Amino acid sequence: MKKELLMASALVSTLGVASVAHAVDATMAGSMKIGVEFESADDASTDTNNVKDQSNFNISLSQMSDSGTTYSTSFEIVDEGTVEADDDNALKLTFQSGHAVELLNAGSAAGTHAVSVPSASGEQGVGGTSTNNAPTGVSFSAPSTALGVEWHSPADFLTDGFKMSASISTDDGTAKSATPRTENSWGVGATYVTTAGDTTLTIGGGYGAGETAKTGTQGPDPENFNLGISAVTGDLTVGVAFGDGDQVNDETGGVYEQVDGSVVVAGISYAASDDITLALGMTSGEAKDSTTIGTAGTTDDSYDSVGASVTYTVASGVSAVLGYTTVDTNNEGASTTDGGSAWYVGATMSF
Repeated sequence: MKKELLMASALVSTLGVASVAHAVDATMAGSMKIGVEFESADDASTDTNNVKDQSNFNISLSQMSDSGTTYSTSFEIVDEGTVEADDDNALKLTFQSGHAVELLNAGSAAGTHAVSVPSASGEQGVGGTSTNNAPTGVSFSAPSTALGVEWHSPADFLTDGFKMSASISTDDGTAKSATPRTENSWGVGATYVTTAGDTTLTIGGGYGAGETAKTGTQGPDPENFNLGISAVTGDLTVGVAFGDGDQVNDETGGVYEQVDGSVVVAGISYAASDDITLALGMTSGEAKDSTTIGTAGTTDDSYDSVGASVTYTVASGVSAVLGYTTVDTNNEGASTTDGGSAWYVGATMSF
């Protein structure tokens, strides 16, 4: 309870430092994607064709107080067959010094500085088994709760091209149960940007950890380490990133698995002209999982995918996309029928 009271006091006192004279400024952005996916599953499954009709709408709100502090937040509405509102939005305070603090729903600093790696465009994908716990993103096990704060340094902090973040969070005060929950977490992350000749290098990553609470046998505490690098030379971008971590996954039906996993993602994109962009990306993840909490798994789950795409700018804000992805999966050391390949042909209109 003391932790929650301290966090509430900090929020109230921070918001009270200055008055806002005018209504907030609002900006909006979004896109509409429509196309068709042709999915060819492994021999044991049926090929499918799916119409992809997806839209998203984002509104960003900001206002500067009389003292020079900028208050900002945002929300997003996504329609992928079922309308969903993004309610995991922090209130961000950016001070004149360049330092910033996110209050509530801040997330983990371990994921904030994960390097963006080029990947194939399009909405193609191949579904996998729900019990395959091989990770596909480098910050897959960075823990956090909604009751969290994150601090961001200004740009060129300590040295040119360097910035960093740190985060902490606590639990919601509910009693322990058989369902694992994050009791508290912390994370740190940093990004460094430099140049080498005509190439701009970005190096980034972070580490996050926490404590999990549950009744009965305790599983591994969640943690994540990720590191990546990208290089941009003219119209060419190349990137690679690595992530490693432990977590406990809810497999539904009261089944929980502890997971020790790692993943590598790599990609390349090239703007062949003002209108055409080519992209190629790959993901290779593996994990050992176990339904016996407290006992490490012994056999591997794996997920390997390669995707490529061509994006053509038809007009300002309008692009046509042709994408292809192939996926190979293994579950508990054995090949599964969840792999396959998929094509996507569609268009995106953005504003």
